[in-house]
Amino acid sequence: MDEVISAVGTDPPPWEGLQGVDRHAACLLAARAGDKSGLDALVADLTPLVWNISRGVGLDRSAAEDVVQTVWLTLLRNLEKVTEPKALVGWLVITTKREAVRTRRRGAAEVELAPEVAEGVQSTEPLPEAEALRGERDHRLWRAFHALPQRCQELLRLTVLDGRAEYRLVAEAMQMPRGSIGPTRGRCIQNLRDLYDEGDGGR
Repeated sequence: MDEVISAVGTDPPPWEGLQGVDRHAACLLAARAGDKSGLDALVADLTPLVWNISRGVGLDRSAAEDVVQTVWLTLLRNLEKVTEPKALVGWLVITTKREAVRTRRRGAAEVELAPEVAEGVQSTEPLPEAEALRGERDHRLWRAFHALPQRCQELLRLTVLDGRAEYRLVAEAMQMPRGSIGPTRGRCIQNLRDLYDEGDGGR
């Protein structure tokens, strides 16, 4: 009897040994069936991807954390609405982009401090001269970034910017062979450098 009891719950989860879309689909189906560990596995695997997309939209760390939490809560409420489990990564990418854009717009619309209040807040910003130089550099860099083809922008957001995702997740999200990510990334970075140098007058 004790042996029977000890054997309960020892079966490996259905996603064990699986990779990519097959693993994600198995986790999603398990979560639908009420297995919390299925959702936990998805969160562990795919949070870096969700996080990176949020940061790539331009959110700061705090806002990106809020978006990540919102996206996972949205999935939890809509487990039955993801009609194709193997398309989960695509669903997460779209949902994250929409939520991140909404958050960014909401932040831009916030009311600024009144001048008399702002004057009483101690500044933590760098000196004006240093900030001006940094701002000019960043402006040129982002202008060059947005001049890249859209696919290059997406790839660099996922593989270079803060919180970069694993190549296998990038390959799945962008529907491209994993082995081509590195070379394509290198070409995109070189294009970015060329555009940056052109914007700097070739200096």
